[in-house]
Formats: sequence, structure tokens, C-alpha cells
Amino acid sequence: MSFIEGIKARAKQSLKTIVLPETEDRRVMEAAAITLKEGTANIVLVGSDEEIEKTAQGLDISKAKRIDPNKTDKLQSYIDKLVELREKKGMTPEKARESLTTDYTTFAVMMVKMGDADGVVSGACHSTANTLRPCLQILKTAPGTKLVSAFFIMVVPNCEFGEDGTFVFGDCGLVQNPTSEELAAIAGSSAKSFEALVGKPAKVALLSHSSKGSAKHADIDKVTAAVEIAKNDYPEFQIDGELQLDAAIVPSVGASKAPGSAVAGHANTLIFPDLDAGNIGYKLVQRLAKAEAYGPMTQGIAAPVNDLSRGCFTEDIVGVIAITAVQAQQK
Repeated sequence: MSFIEGIKARAKQSLKTIVLPETEDRRVMEAAAITLKEGTANIVLVGSDEEIEKTAQGLDISKAKRIDPNKTDKLQSYIDKLVELREKKGMTPEKARESLTTDYTTFAVMMVKMGDADGVVSGACHSTANTLRPCLQILKTAPGTKLVSAFFIMVVPNCEFGEDGTFVFGDCGLVQNPTSEELAAIAGSSAKSFEALVGKPAKVALLSHSSKGSAKHADIDKVTAAVEIAKNDYPEFQIDGELQLDAAIVPSVGASKAPGSAVAGHANTLIFPDLDAGNIGYKLVQRLAKAEAYGPMTQGIAAPVNDLSRGCFTEDIVGVIAITAVQAQQK
């Protein structure tokens, strides 16, 4: 059973309600139709009937619930709650009404806040900021979370590395230039995400252009400091670095460059030193190795809200919906 097949099987065990606010995107509507057919989640589509029908022409979305923010009887209660949450930031009933009726992602996040849905998937045609801003404003961070970050689940076909070709890459979507402390937090969160979704022990490598002191630079110092912080803060996980990519995932190279490391050569959770490296890395693997790329998934928010790459495929969205449902089960 492939990774995503396993996720879908878990999602079916206890159906969760996932909101899709980007009903103007054909890929999202195709993903909704597939999800409903496969039975991995209950789907809520946010938008007017006219908008939804136009985008979903020829698709069977009859089992989806549709909510028009301008017509729902829940709108006033959502307005009241948003004002309560953001009043100190200048939120008024008028501003709340405008936000909820014009920004469907904000409306979707409020559905989760009010207990009317379990998770949100967005980002196919909006920026990461558009997706994550209402999450941080409305849902806030999960208890005990030091940092909200993002990760991708990468499933590489015919690959002997990682966990049978399955990896978590972090952070590839959110934290631009993390400090050592932030890198350590990303490592801990990514390890938890790997074990929760893949079901195997995480082996976390903090990546660099150096392996165990083979080069000297301030960028390397940042990573080595992060390794020590992560080992101290997350002793339940196997964490090591700094490691070059080949030393992290290729057993023979790991044994040569980092002898005695339990992680080197066997890493399945890869932590990139900054967003440039992470974003470039995941897209290289996705496009050149034809890997499945699910994300950017968020970690550290109080409820599962997951972003999408604007270059995503329909099947990517189907997978992220199923993963979001499994995250909701765990919450």
C-alpha cells in the first residue's frame, strides 16, 4: 500500500469535514469530486451556487455541502466571534462582515473556529500569506508550540532512500530565514509530523553544504547550533547534523562522512537551512524525480489548515484533503 493509499484508508475510518474555499479553481472542484467519490472526507464548498456550478460543470459534487457566506444564517454569529477575537486590532462588525463575505478563506477558517468544520485546504490560487494569515489571527497556535512552520510530504517513486521513498521536507513554505532556535523548532515539529502521518520513527537530518565540520561558515554555525538545541529540546527523536544531502540519505556516504551517526545515510526527515533551499529542493524532487508532493502542510496551528502550491495538480489536492482529515482525527 502506498503512502497516500494508507492515508486515505485512515481518513475513511472516521470521516471529517474539510472546507474548500477556492471554488473558482477547477482543480479544487475536481479534487472535491474525487474525494467525495472515494469517501475520504465530507466536503464543504464555500461560494455562491452560480460560482460553484460554473466551475464544477460536468463534475459530480452532489454530496458536497455548499455555503454562500452572504446567505448563511451563521453569518452573524461568525461576525460576532471575529469581532471578539480581533477587537483590539481594530476589528469592527462592518469590517468583519466584509472580510467574511469577500474572503472565503477567512470564512472557512471561522467555520473551523466555530466547530462547524474540522479543517481547511486552500492555496491553489492564492498565496501562502492569504491562507495562513486568517489561521494565525483566528485559530492561533497550538498549545506548547514555539513556531508555526510548514512541511511537504514527498513520495519519490522507485526510491530506496528515506522511508521507502517517503520523506518530510521542512520548512519549504513559510519561515524565510530561520534562526538556530527556529530551525530546531522546525526539526521537532517535522519529526512529530513524520511519525503521525507515516507511522515510522523519524530520523531527522539538518542539512547544510557541510558535513560534520567539512567546511567553515556562519551559515554552517547556524545549523550546528540548531542541532544542539534540537537534541536538547526533543530528546525523543533521532536528530543529527550538519549533514550534506548525500550524507543524510545515502548509507555509504553517511558512513563515510558521519561515521557513528544513527541518522546519517538513513534520514527520512530533512530540515533545510532556509526557505530558498527548501523551496528549490522540493520542486527539484517533484519535477525531476516525478515525486508526489503534498503541501505545504502547516504544523503548529491549533487546527489543521493546509496550504497548496499554486502549481499543484488535482491529485495533490486530493492527497492534501485526506492528510488534513487524518490530522483532524488526531486533534
